[in-house]
Amino acid sequence: MSKLLQAVAIAAAVGFSAPAAAQEIIVVAHGQANDPFWSVVKNGVEAAAADTGANVDFRSPETFDMVQMSQLIDAAVNQEPDGLVVSIPDADALGPSIQRAVAAGIPVISMNSGSDVAKELGALLHVGQDEFTAGKAAGEKLAEMGGTTAICVNQEVGNVALDLRCEGFIEGFGGTVDVVPTNNDPAEVEAKIRAALESNPDIDTVMGLGASLVGEPAVAAVAAVGRTGDVLIGTFDLSANFLQSVADGDAAFAIDQQQFLQGYLPVTFLALHAKYGLVPGGDVPSGPNLITADKAGQVVELSAQGIR
Repeated sequence: MSKLLQAVAIAAAVGFSAPAAAQEIIVVAHGQANDPFWSVVKNGVEAAAADTGANVDFRSPETFDMVQMSQLIDAAVNQEPDGLVVSIPDADALGPSIQRAVAAGIPVISMNSGSDVAKELGALLHVGQDEFTAGKAAGEKLAEMGGTTAICVNQEVGNVALDLRCEGFIEGFGGTVDVVPTNNDPAEVEAKIRAALESNPDIDTVMGLGASLVGEPAVAAVAAVGRTGDVLIGTFDLSANFLQSVADGDAAFAIDQQQFLQGYLPVTFLALHAKYGLVPGGDVPSGPNLITADKAGQVVELSAQGIR
């Protein structure tokens, strides 16, 4: 018997069949893919799609808009995908749409924000970090480093996750803390931080809630008022430039929540759930990890590649 006929016979004996259709998964995030942070999340989503063979669609509103985001979730539910990934920065605004997905029998996994509400909304699990706990750890670290008077700079007011970061920071820091609200324009952020430093010379600590949008402008603002080395600067999340500032000693640390995993793992879990009925038994903490000067150099290259 020829090798070809042998192969056909073996395939028939084991019940060979055509590959199953690819899983359809939709990701709805509150952050835009052109945001440096969310571009890393999207990179994780795309890597998971390539590794699992699933068809994955990443969607987000044009700005931080909960009405538009809820509409995107509703539209996803109408498509009846095999799985839905959502971030939950505002449970009151997004909860009804997420619950409709669950009621329709669509498996939902939350990521990035919403760890405190995911289970009650019906999500299978959450991939991310506990924001209050992470903020508290940052506050404790900066207080340990000598900080006594701080500002917590919030570039996305109304995002519950960011509010929790500042609340946790205030508790962990223990000293005087003022919350400075801004938007996501780095130039405005730098101007507001500089104004705060000039109006109150007692400020010795700046806590940012995003590396590119707040951490980097904070380093520039501190330099502009001639206080580099005198003001402690910490931020949530990573950017290659901010990590270089940490490595150079111009900033204290960055908090890595490994957002690549926040994109990668939910898609992978939902693809496995659709194919085999498998799902982890609980939430997956992707952070927090403090990246200090001794680690920053190792992470800069991966950050520049859109992985960290």
